[in-house]
Amino acid sequence: MPTFRYTAMTTTGRRIAGEIAGATEQAVLSELEAKSLLPVRVAPIVRRQILVGRVSTRRLGQSYVELSELVTAGVPLLRALRLLGGRKSGGRLSVAFKELSEAIESGEPVAEAMGKRPDIFSPIHVAMVKAGERGGFLDQVFARLGQFVLGQAELKSKIVGSLVYPSVLVFFGVIVLSVVFGFFVPRFKPMFARLDDLPAVTEVVFALSAAITQYGPITALVVGGLVFGGWRALKEPAVRRWVAIVKTRAPVVGPVVRNLAVSRFCRMLGTMLGNGVPMIAAMEISKDAAGNMLLEEAIVKATESVRQGEPLATPLGDSGLIADDVLEMIAVGEQANNLDDVLVRVAETIDKRADRLFTAAIRLVEPLLLLMVAGVVGLVAVSLLLPIMQLSDVR
Repeated sequence: MPTFRYTAMTTTGRRIAGEIAGATEQAVLSELEAKSLLPVRVAPIVRRQILVGRVSTRRLGQSYVELSELVTAGVPLLRALRLLGGRKSGGRLSVAFKELSEAIESGEPVAEAMGKRPDIFSPIHVAMVKAGERGGFLDQVFARLGQFVLGQAELKSKIVGSLVYPSVLVFFGVIVLSVVFGFFVPRFKPMFARLDDLPAVTEVVFALSAAITQYGPITALVVGGLVFGGWRALKEPAVRRWVAIVKTRAPVVGPVVRNLAVSRFCRMLGTMLGNGVPMIAAMEISKDAAGNMLLEEAIVKATESVRQGEPLATPLGDSGLIADDVLEMIAVGEQANNLDDVLVRVAETIDKRADRLFTAAIRLVEPLLLLMVAGVVGLVAVSLLLPIMQLSDVR
């Protein structure tokens, strides 16, 4: 039973405060009045269990699917939420479902209760559940939510898995170059002390070696300052927009970034429309999930156009971020009045296209990383061989 903190006045005019348990706020007020106390303020005490870690996207999606299956099988929603909230291994997610069941038991709508836990349930999920409550098809909403969240988790795991090998190459490349500049290069500096004029490339290599060895702390401070300055600069809208333009228009990375952003927008908008969320509200929420500032600006313009009665495909096409075949499918979906299904199919098509582009980009990045490490090592070798040749001429 929830606990409330109250402030009240006694019959003698003395102000007192305390805590009292009650099913609802009205029940607490009635109990205080029965004790001849005049309530001044009554507020629920929120006690949340402090748990370390974050909620897994895949586990959240599986919980939505299980919730849909339980409700479809005839289990009352409150009992289904209690089952999910009673799991000891669920961590923060179990606590969230337990809080949901308590809020619903006290008469609170499901969507409103979910909105109080934005760390678990995103605005997209809340909007879809709200539409499902109004339309009376919560089981279908939870089923689609489960598929949607699991699809997001699958895409994320695929991207992370593809980046493992390049990350390993970068890690070992840094180690190799650190050994070369930190231990190998400094051993040659005393050997070249009697040379009056060293080649420019040798001077550069020795300067880099000194920055790592002799001036390591200063170099670390400078690099840390640059990183901090870049992080602060990224908070400025103008800088963020410039970075978005660079990422979106880049030769190899650009197509991948554009396709992933368009896929997220189409899948979320289609899923929300299919669950009864109004068009304007669905577009405003899907905008924040696109993850690309340029596409977000295009969606804002498209939202205003749709608000004025214009079709969706035309303003989206003006951005130049969406392929012509995708725009054509969206236009056909609008005309056939099945835009929700079309958008989901479009997202699946774009995901396959993005997967091919991403795989090709990763295959191109891997040899480029190897060539970069080999090029730096080769440059160091040349910078050391040139002075050695000068020493042989002096002798």
